[in-house]
Parts: sequence; C-alpha cells; structure tokens
Amino acid sequence: MKSSVEALEGNQIKLYVEVDESEFDADIDRAFKLIAKQVRLPGFRPGKAPRKVLEAQVGIGAAREQALRDGVPEYLAKAVREHDVDLIATPQVEITDGQETGPVEFEATCDIRPVIDVPGYNGLRVELPSPDVSDDEVEGAQQTELRKTGSLADADRPAAVGDFVTLDLTAQRDGDDVIGLNTEDWNYEIGQGWVADDFDDHLEGASAGDELSFTATPKGTEEPAEFTVKITSVQTMQLPELTDDWVAENLGEFDTVAEWTASLRESLRDAKLNQIRQQLVGKITDALTALTDIDPPTPMVDADLNQRVQGTMQQFQAQGIDFGQWMQATGQEPEQFIESMRGQSEQAVRSDLALRAVAAAEGIDADDDELEQEYARMAMQYGQKAKEIRKAYEQNDAVPELIAQIRKNKALDWLVHHVEFVDEQGAPMDRDVVLGHTHDADGNHIHDHDEQDDGGDAPADNGDEESDS
Repeated sequence: MKSSVEALEGNQIKLYVEVDESEFDADIDRAFKLIAKQVRLPGFRPGKAPRKVLEAQVGIGAAREQALRDGVPEYLAKAVREHDVDLIATPQVEITDGQETGPVEFEATCDIRPVIDVPGYNGLRVELPSPDVSDDEVEGAQQTELRKTGSLADADRPAAVGDFVTLDLTAQRDGDDVIGLNTEDWNYEIGQGWVADDFDDHLEGASAGDELSFTATPKGTEEPAEFTVKITSVQTMQLPELTDDWVAENLGEFDTVAEWTASLRESLRDAKLNQIRQQLVGKITDALTALTDIDPPTPMVDADLNQRVQGTMQQFQAQGIDFGQWMQATGQEPEQFIESMRGQSEQAVRSDLALRAVAAAEGIDADDDELEQEYARMAMQYGQKAKEIRKAYEQNDAVPELIAQIRKNKALDWLVHHVEFVDEQGAPMDRDVVLGHTHDADGNHIHDHDEQDDGGDAPADNGDEESDS
C-alpha cells in the first residue's frame, strides 16, 4: 500500500491511497471465505468450498465488492496512522479505481483537529473570589446558629422580610387546584422565595387577618396561577443574647464567644477556599480560552454535544426518571434541550484546542510510564486488568487520544502552577493558599488540591482477551 497526503483549505486534508493488485487479492480471498460460510454448494460443508469453485459459481464480482467494503476502511486507518492524521469526523471516501479489476485507488477527504496558538498564556491572570471573611459574614453565621434556640413572638406590626407568617394558601389555574400549592396553617418565612418570584413581595406589609389575591407564576412552571392567601398571624424571631454562657451551653466544644468566633471565621474561610478550588479548573480554562479567537469546528462540537446528551440520558435512567415525562413537565422540546447544551460543548472544544496548544508550546509530552499509570488507574476504575485496558485502546487506535489527554492534563497542571491569581479588586493572591499547598521539612510542596481528570470511558475490547500470565 502506498499513500500520500495533500493539505486543503480550512481544517481539511486529502489522503490518496493505492493498494497494489497482489495485496488486495488477499482481501478478495478473505471475502471468498466469508461468502463460503453463507452459500451451500453440493459436496462441500459450509465454509469449506475452495475459492476457485466459488469463483465459478458466484463470480469474482461479489467477492471484490465485499473486499472493498471490508478492506478500504482498514487501508484508510493504516494511512491515517502512517501520516499521523488527527481525525475529528468520519472521512468522505471515494474509490477512484479498481472497482472491477486491477489495483485499488481511493481518496479520503478528512476533517482534522486545528492546531492553534494561544498568545499570552504564560502571563495569564485568573480572577478568583477572595477567601477573606467579613465581620458581617461571621455575624450572619452566628445569627443562623442563634436562631436554632430562638423563639417566635407575635409582631404587632405589618410583616417584613425575615418574619414568619402563618397562612392559608390556595392556588388555581383555570379553576383547578395547582398541585402542592394548597395548604392550611403553613408557617412560612418571608424572604425564602420558595413559591414564586414575586410571592414574598405580596406578603410584605400584610397584617394578621388580611386576605390577599394576586396572580403569580409558580416556581418550576411557565403558566401563571391565581393565588389566594389568608394571613392568620405575623411573628418575629427573638434570638437569645450571645454570651459565653450561651456558647458553653449550646456549643460544647467552645467556652467563650471569642473562641467560637475565631473558629467560625476559620471555618468560613476554609469553606470559601474549598469553593475556590472547586471552581479553579473552570476559571483557568475560561481565562485561557478567552485568549483564543477560533470558531470551534462543527464536527468536534457535535461529537461533544452527543456525548453530553448521552451522559444526561444515562443520568436520568440511573435516577429512575422518565426523560419524556421530564421534558413535558419542563415544557421543553428535545431539540431545545439539546441546543441548550451546545454552548458548553463549544467551550469544551475551545478548551481542548487551547490546552493542546499549551502542551505543544511547553514541550509537554506523555512518557510510557505515565501511559501505563493511566491504564492502571482505569483498570481500577472499571474493575479490569491493566493489560485488558491497554489492549482495548490499541485495538481501537485510541492510544494517541489517550496520550493527548495526558498531555492536556499536564498542561492544565502547568497552568495551575504558573498563572497569576488575583481577587475581584485585582490584588494578588497567595498561590500556596489558593492551591492548598503545605510544605514538608525540606520546604517541598505537598499538594492538597485535585487535578483535572476528564478522560473518557475505556474503549470496548473488540478481540478475545489474552490469558493473564
């Protein structure tokens, strides 16, 4: 087999492949063996008829046609590997010679992954929320804890945000009760926003004995409903005084307000830092892709979108949710639901291209040890042997993509340790604090943060399993 490649406009190339007659004859021979299993000839068991007998009975045309169907994809795959073509869609193949006799020639137009540059990636600044805890936040957390031992008292005034109202509620749509919105003696805190976007606005200023009628759209629906609300009482929460005695009595691990306040401030800061770390990968990739101006190739976007839709459907199935009923309840059409995720897919493609660009620019590669470690990790994840995972990747020509995934993860890790972190005011943030680094006795970093792992499922094994030696 001989092959060559020609660059086309855009993100396309054309592969030219020529298979000489003697090599293709082996494909014809395999095709005859397949045909032998499908036809019955007198004097021969199924699959045992010689090729010459089959040629005489059915002709060579059928075998050649079968050989083209089976052989061309294999020769194309070989040419793709030979020229290191990074396909992003199924090639368009045209057989140009050899349909009847002689050498086989075909050409394949291939959409390939574009290679981009990301100018300025090595000076990237990423804005993160500040982990600093304000006095108001500490006080708010203390108020929440105090409310657990607070008591309700009648308020001799109209209702305000934070008050508790006892109410009788009815909601109807076209004369029928709205499910879940008809109740009596419901104790509701104004400001929770549970019922409808403007439900609480109608309650503010109401007094005990008032009856309200208004139209609002219940949460989770698109159609308005007619509400009737009768206020039977308005109460305010009375909190206990924050003293050392209260702390000692209700928070056994602390003896004083000062001790509890210091611990609470530290806990709030740790919670903010954990939230920052959960957002870190997304923030970095968003900042990185903002440096690019490429339109994500449609085949890549469609492939990612398809995976997202399938993943969502699997989640619904795992949770026992009927997707059709869910769509009907949310008032969406399938096409609308799918298109709502297209933006995420476009961003994922930009991230893929940008991280590959960083890996190339920094000379980041994946060695054999890292590849074996990834096989071992997936083996543990899927309950298989590492050699089985490796075999599946090799048989599916998926090793290059796995290597690319490792390189992208390493590129992301490089960015994590080289970008500048700033808060909302542009003030620099301590990298060790953001990443959760501590140091050992020799001053070496100890990592507490998680790295990205967005590798895909292991490819299915298309062959027989090897015996484990």
